[in-house]
Amino acid sequence: MADKCDLCLLELIILSSLLTGISGVDDHVFISSGENVRLSCNNALSGCKSTTWTYYNRFRHSETVELITLGIKNKDTERLSLESDCSLNIKNVTEEDYGSYSCQQWTDVNGRQPGSDERVYLHVLHVSVFPSSSSSSSSSSQTEISPGRSVTLSCQLYLYTGFSCADQVRSEGFELLWVNQAGVDLKTDSRYQILSSSDQDRCIIITLTTTLLNEDDNREWRCQLTHRNQVKTSVRYTVKYSAQADSTTALNPVHITH
Repeated sequence: MADKCDLCLLELIILSSLLTGISGVDDHVFISSGENVRLSCNNALSGCKSTTWTYYNRFRHSETVELITLGIKNKDTERLSLESDCSLNIKNVTEEDYGSYSCQQWTDVNGRQPGSDERVYLHVLHVSVFPSSSSSSSSSSQTEISPGRSVTLSCQLYLYTGFSCADQVRSEGFELLWVNQAGVDLKTDSRYQILSSSDQDRCIIITLTTTLLNEDDNREWRCQLTHRNQVKTSVRYTVKYSAQADSTTALNPVHITH
């Protein structure tokens, strides 16, 4: 019994340590999809030829993926770049980028002597729009939108840690809200149907469904992520009708800004 209690105490200490780290700006980064992000390598040695960046997400990959090996990119993509201080830049972040990133420093350029590690957790807030003109939802697609039509916005938090989503949300007080331009929670307005759910990949999902009105042209709705009542990041959705918008309008652009 004593051994079991000791094990429980150890798990609580580890969990407490991780959750305390959530509040730190160096270890956990919250970003909206479509933005650029810089992940710091705080213990960088002189010169990035001794730097290796790896990525891991147990929901998407069975093994760790090396993005940068001794200062050289392994993935042929313009979205990744290394700064002079060995920080990793990711352009136009997508929901697939969320996960655990590790910056490993080696004491020699041949990668024989391991140095220090710096781990960064990247969490991504993403919005999908329905209906979409493409077969899959996308925050950057053209959407059939006009007065009288119903539109659904799905805001999803991709939160990655070593523990379950339910434990993180309950212990840390994460919350997604749809608010208007004045910051008022749209749950207080009966014209909006707002539902919450979750799954293994997307930690929190909150959908907003409404029928568009003529006066909704240029109206802004915002999905915001709060952590202990402090806003960490948000995505804005602005309705745009064409100059001749009516019930037959189709394929007007939907603008998602951050």
